[in-house]
Amino acid sequence: MKQIVYVASPDSQQIHVWQMDGQGMLTLLQVVNTLGKGQPMAIHPKKTHLYIGIRPVFSVISYCIDEEGLLTEDSIAPLLGSPTQITTDLQGTTLYSVSYSSSYLSVSPIDERGVVGAPQQTLKGLTNCHSANVDTTNQVLWVPCLQEDRIRLYKIGQSGCLMPFSPAALECVAGSGPRHMAFHHGGNYAYVINELSGTVDVIDIHSAGFGPRIIQTLDIMPATFSNIRWAADIHITIDDRWLYCCDRKASIISRFSVSEDGSVLSLLGYQATETQIRGFNIDPQGRFLVAAGQKSDHIAVYAIDAQSGVLSLIERYAVGRGPMWVSILVM
Repeated sequence: MKQIVYVASPDSQQIHVWQMDGQGMLTLLQVVNTLGKGQPMAIHPKKTHLYIGIRPVFSVISYCIDEEGLLTEDSIAPLLGSPTQITTDLQGTTLYSVSYSSSYLSVSPIDERGVVGAPQQTLKGLTNCHSANVDTTNQVLWVPCLQEDRIRLYKIGQSGCLMPFSPAALECVAGSGPRHMAFHHGGNYAYVINELSGTVDVIDIHSAGFGPRIIQTLDIMPATFSNIRWAADIHITIDDRWLYCCDRKASIISRFSVSEDGSVLSLLGYQATETQIRGFNIDPQGRFLVAAGQKSDHIAVYAIDAQSGVLSLIERYAVGRGPMWVSILVM
């Protein structure tokens, strides 16, 4: 079994490809020069392709992943706006791309080879939408719209195209700025990090037959922090025990325990990390966390303690300029 770590650095237009060993140490395998400033990445569920959204020529590149985890450019498909985040459905037949600056969501088919095509559907007017998140049933797409302070909901059709869902949206706290999401693997709870308020919400997806509702909100920042809040990313471990959030101004990762059913978070502590941490990810086995410092031009690898969720620094590695996105693959 191999673990491969991909890091996108848009300012230097590069993807660094690393192999991770059983102790979390990294070995550089490849540096790929992208055709533009590559930011969001996603991996096909069958592990055949890696996708990256690029700018200023708005498009998504499909890279083949070989048996060593190395990348070879396969094709490029257009997008209508600057890609902020991309994701695939759970079957790998559709790619969803959101554009914060253009306030639109596009739906692009993925063919049998794993190659992304041109958009087949575009939804406009989603004010500052920041991410597209497929639920654990592969039936509903959740789209946090930061300046709307709500999460729009869409039913995923057979072709991957989106249809109206009831309710059409989940209203969030005014001024919170919902950004990215994570789902409890049990399927009943979701979590959203709020960029502007520096908080995390717990969402009961099936709240007593009334649709989703927020049942808990916790601050992700230390009580002594008095600067502007600028929350960024959120991830949960595969065993659903630990949830992590990060803030760019404070350059910290906040650690939460998750109740057995997923309904309750408890704040446990903070980890100082790379300067202006923009993105991070957890390996699919839940043993390591890799954080990217947008202003440090480094990534940091942490071991996750199985009993406490505490992060212990293993090593730092120089990458390209302005690293923003981390994707991790188990082969």
